[in-house]
Amino acid sequence: MRILIKGGRVIDPASRIDAVRDIYIEEGTIKKVSANLKLNKTNIKVIDARGKVVVPGLIDMHTHLREPGREDEETIASGTRAACQGGFTSVCCMPNTQPVTDNQAQVEFVMSKAQKEGWVNVYPIGAITKGLSGEELSPIGELKEAGVVGITDDGEPVANSMIMRRALEYSKMFKLPVISHCEDKNLSVDGLMNEGYFSTILGMRGIPRQAEEITVSRDIMLAGMTGGHLHIAHVSTAGSVEMIRRAKRMNIKVTAETAPHYFTLTEDAVKTYDTNTKMNPPLRTASDVKAIKRGLQDGTIDCIACDHAPHLDEEKNQEYELAPFGIIGLETSLPLILTELVDKKVLTLREAIKKVTLNPARILGLHKGTLAVGADADITIIDTRLTKTIDKFESQSKNSPFIGYKLKGFACYTIIGGRICLAEGALVSR
Repeated sequence: MRILIKGGRVIDPASRIDAVRDIYIEEGTIKKVSANLKLNKTNIKVIDARGKVVVPGLIDMHTHLREPGREDEETIASGTRAACQGGFTSVCCMPNTQPVTDNQAQVEFVMSKAQKEGWVNVYPIGAITKGLSGEELSPIGELKEAGVVGITDDGEPVANSMIMRRALEYSKMFKLPVISHCEDKNLSVDGLMNEGYFSTILGMRGIPRQAEEITVSRDIMLAGMTGGHLHIAHVSTAGSVEMIRRAKRMNIKVTAETAPHYFTLTEDAVKTYDTNTKMNPPLRTASDVKAIKRGLQDGTIDCIACDHAPHLDEEKNQEYELAPFGIIGLETSLPLILTELVDKKVLTLREAIKKVTLNPARILGLHKGTLAVGADADITIIDTRLTKTIDKFESQSKNSPFIGYKLKGFACYTIIGGRICLAEGALVSR
């Protein structure tokens, strides 16, 4: 398909472009980026992007697609459909499926299924240890050969420091980031929310910030020791932000992500007893939210990731203590970024776009995240003025604390490999 995107504000941090431009796409590739393009070609689909923002396709580096094993919560088809609706052209799926993605056959299953049924590009993340047990390394070289772009035991910390050391050493050989779920489970055991004033008055067992920060500190030291690439997932505390900031100043190879709920909500939200406020790490304090925003501003936190974690209504609709951790996020991430960070002048639009395009692409070694000539035509067109109330989802699960929120800024077109998958805010049949 030939596509001409006309008159949009093109923001491409990789090429340092922020100007009104036209983009011409042919055979799935960006062929021309210029002002007032005039083409002597026929059969061109023209998209009027005047008043809209045109950016590289959004990349989420932390998505739980649940397949195989929990297709009742989400499937590769439904999860990638939600990603497309949210403006994402690429997602990285976590390995804590059933069975775990800790071998070549499981990676190939995910990639094959995504090729057949996926709406967006899917990049598997492999497990650090077999079965997420924390006891024996997965065959990292085999996983890399099969196509993983990183390794993690997300959902479970690697408690054994020697195992984590070896993971960083081996991953360095294969140029893979080690994505760390930082949690000391001896401290967080049976915890339901952030430990502090609100956990006390609500009578809930708390998860102290030190459960995250102790492991962040250890993993940074191991990264400095090995020279491996450590990526810290879902940063939620001020202490973690400061340790990552210091590590970067020391030239330790560490990168980090946070999720929209950690710069939008605080532990105060738990007072409603809505189990959609239950996540791990938990919602923290107002001072932590302030520190997360400051970390995003100064580059300490490189990326914003959804940590999309679907659960059934019947799983969430029970007592707070019994409900599982996690919320969905693929369809609310972009408007939360634009509403909470850009509109409130925490980040410029260009800075915000960089954290969901160029930065995750660089961390994971993906040939994505740019609108340069010759790049894959993965493009998101955003209506930054469009306001909606969050009330429905393409995701198979609906566990979001943002239902009823009025947010501004949504994807109106999602183009993947030159194929229009979302047009004027509506999904287009595969």
